[in-house]
Amino acid sequence: MEIGILSTTGGKQLATLTVDPSSSLKELKTQIHRLKPYLHPGRQEFRLEPRSKGLEENKTIESIGLKNHSKLYLKDLGPQIAWKTVFLIEYAGPLIAYAWIYQRPWIFYGEEAVSQPMNDIAHVAAVCWISHYAKRILETLFVHRFSHATMPLRNLFRNSAYYWIFAAYVAYHINHPLYTAPCQMQSYIAFGCWTFCELGNFSIHWALRNLRPAGSKERRIPRPTKDPLTYLFNLVSCPNYTYEVGGWVAFTIMTQCLPAGLFAFAGFYQMAVWALGKHRAYKKDFKDYPRGRKAIIPFVL
Repeated sequence: MEIGILSTTGGKQLATLTVDPSSSLKELKTQIHRLKPYLHPGRQEFRLEPRSKGLEENKTIESIGLKNHSKLYLKDLGPQIAWKTVFLIEYAGPLIAYAWIYQRPWIFYGEEAVSQPMNDIAHVAAVCWISHYAKRILETLFVHRFSHATMPLRNLFRNSAYYWIFAAYVAYHINHPLYTAPCQMQSYIAFGCWTFCELGNFSIHWALRNLRPAGSKERRIPRPTKDPLTYLFNLVSCPNYTYEVGGWVAFTIMTQCLPAGLFAFAGFYQMAVWALGKHRAYKKDFKDYPRGRKAIIPFVL
């Protein structure tokens, strides 16, 4: 059978493909890539209508209702970049920026700042910040399994700016010679909470890794494992975000730093949006999905 491939922009005919009804859309992307080398499969998205939702590439021609001489629309998503590369760039930036400003470079504080004493909590905060992003880099390399291979290159600059600028903003205040830390009891209790949240976040990431077989896009209902830190799955759909937010709230209390609080709030807002989206998708895709779960905050949201 023949399928006409049209552009979502203007309806221009891009190609006519001879395909088998059982062919997947992923196979069609490969055919188009051969005809138009600049259209790498990662930057292609098929749609039934120019403005309709993108189709999953594992769908077959017959499963989406196409017949001989049907039309399929192709959206060019633009230049792509691998998600693993994205994460490495995003996370290396705040690690390096914070570590650099922690040294009190003259460009920020003047020549005399480096010789002035630094509060113990500022040292602890540096360890927490750098450890967090080192953990993220290691998870990107050895733990995460990505459901999508790439993302649009244009988004990299926006995402990186968020992490890098906030890192510099927080580091500047905490490492400033005039920085005043809260009482040690408050800071060390908060540090304990931060450590607990970091361990919990890693436990969830490890559980999610084992939920999806290597090389597949299979989706299952996430459930607690034998690790007690994963029991939060009983209450929320995205406990990795819950632990992440908890960690940054603890960091804010530990340092009593307003920029850290702003970073925690901005992160919570974005993660709440992601969590709500994933929560809706879970409920839509799995009819037996646990009803008592919330998205990110137990019993609330």
